[in-house]
Amino acid sequence: MLRLEHISKIYPTGEVLKDINWEVKPGDRIGLVGVNGAGKSTQLKIIAGEIEPTTGEVIRPANLHIAYLTQEFEVDLARTVREEFWTVFKEANDVQHSITQVQRDMETASPEELDRLIRQLDRLQRQFEALNGYGLEAEIEKILPEMGFEVEDGDRLVSAFSGGWQMRMSLGKILLQKPDLLLLDEPTNHLDLETIEWLENYLKGLKTPMVIVSHDREFLDRLCTQIVETERGISTTYLGNYSAYLQQKAELQDAQLSAYERQQKELEKQQAFVERFRASATRSTQAKSREKQLEKIERIEAPTASLRTLHFRFPPAPRSGREVVKIKELAHIYDDKILFLGASLEIERGDRIAFLGPNGAGKSTLLRLIMGMEEPTEGTVQLGQHNVIPGYFEQNQAEALDLSRTVMETIHDEVPEWKNEEVRTLLGRFLFSGDTVFKKVEALSGGEKARLALAKMLLCPANLLILDEPTNHLDIPAKEMMEEAIQNYDGTVIIVSHDRYFISQVANKIVEIRDGEFRTYLGDYHYYLDKIAEEKEQARLAAIAAEKAAKKAAKAAKKKDAAKHR
Repeated sequence: MLRLEHISKIYPTGEVLKDINWEVKPGDRIGLVGVNGAGKSTQLKIIAGEIEPTTGEVIRPANLHIAYLTQEFEVDLARTVREEFWTVFKEANDVQHSITQVQRDMETASPEELDRLIRQLDRLQRQFEALNGYGLEAEIEKILPEMGFEVEDGDRLVSAFSGGWQMRMSLGKILLQKPDLLLLDEPTNHLDLETIEWLENYLKGLKTPMVIVSHDREFLDRLCTQIVETERGISTTYLGNYSAYLQQKAELQDAQLSAYERQQKELEKQQAFVERFRASATRSTQAKSREKQLEKIERIEAPTASLRTLHFRFPPAPRSGREVVKIKELAHIYDDKILFLGASLEIERGDRIAFLGPNGAGKSTLLRLIMGMEEPTEGTVQLGQHNVIPGYFEQNQAEALDLSRTVMETIHDEVPEWKNEEVRTLLGRFLFSGDTVFKKVEALSGGEKARLALAKMLLCPANLLILDEPTNHLDIPAKEMMEEAIQNYDGTVIIVSHDRYFISQVANKIVEIRDGEFRTYLGDYHYYLDKIAEEKEQARLAAIAAEKAAKKAAKAAKKKDAAKHR
């Protein structure tokens, strides 16, 4: 239904895409992967027609309707939810607004004006019917519950809903357009786990083909039927989900390396023969013949070396005491909302704890309480008594870094005794090289700010890492490096993250914030999922048993009542 053929894209700053070739067929759910800057979003914009390729073409039917969910959800906070959905149908929406205005005018109109307004209302209502306005109204009422909204939510303001619910509005608006192809650019950004799982299940139920750009590996794993990797401007297609892609890529690289090494061995052998017998009276003809054959052989290229990516380890720190953090009878109110109510928890040396819970449950607030940046309303939050040295990675790096300083100055401010070469060496490990070290922090991308904050963190050895959404803005190779660094760290780690794959790689305990309390699961993320599934099944069985008991009791009461009236 859509095919990209030999697409390239060159910007004044350089070539982003060289030779892109892949296609979307009915039923496909394609995941676009690659490092930051590889051109994934550029490909979506080319498909959507927002930008033109430098060379190549997008082959598609003329009537193909493409819908594009961008990273920034386009909603108006001042509208109601229902009004926001109506904006999809601009012409019918305008007519509906005109009808509402005429009806208001009729309430205060003089007899002469009333006659004119009645005729105008009749004309507008016929126009609304011609645009299938009442049918569109029914479609909106149908999609509200599909997106998880209650009927009464339709009259609430968009501003009353979180970013996750605003994403649902944006997706609902797109689906009302009945697209033939859906483009999704980082749809899980800033969503809590519950909303991400809802989105996964919803998209799985759609028959609409889709192309997804995401750094959420679990999302790609559960949803995609193909992966298209863009590396150095060239695309390669792999069948299956993200895990299948990793396996196929590794197998291809191994096979290519084996073929390359075999050919190199054979070439060396033949070249040695040529060199040995080139001047031989009896075998020089044979040597020249082999030399010509060597020139004709098509060389197998060595596998592409791993792309340059983030490389670091957390520095070793003095060993802390067994008790690292103690939370006792915590109650906390934030912006008139009760976040915690009598919550208690002990964190011990070596724990790698991931805190889970919906947006607004108080996860980031809890990290600030642990750091002593906020005081609890009631109860205590204390670091351990013996040699606990915390290091804190804030979620919003724009607030954590001085925007007026350069990359180089940001590090130099922390270690003024270091020479420029030492600073450059550290920054090089975080992909800052050349003139990029002189860029102002305010000019950095989200990913660059995250990398700089990590580099800054390494300057102060800590035995307690407190990480608030550390993988935000990082591409997949950088996330993998972060996972490896935490796995090799011998201190204690407290993590807040919506990245399920990341959590599954690094956490050895899960603490869920539920109803203002801490529910601890003494295992990794998959153990937590199994336990949650068990709890849901037990609740379901208990509900069935309660319903049966209620029916039995009602039947017995009815029988007893009937016996009384005999």
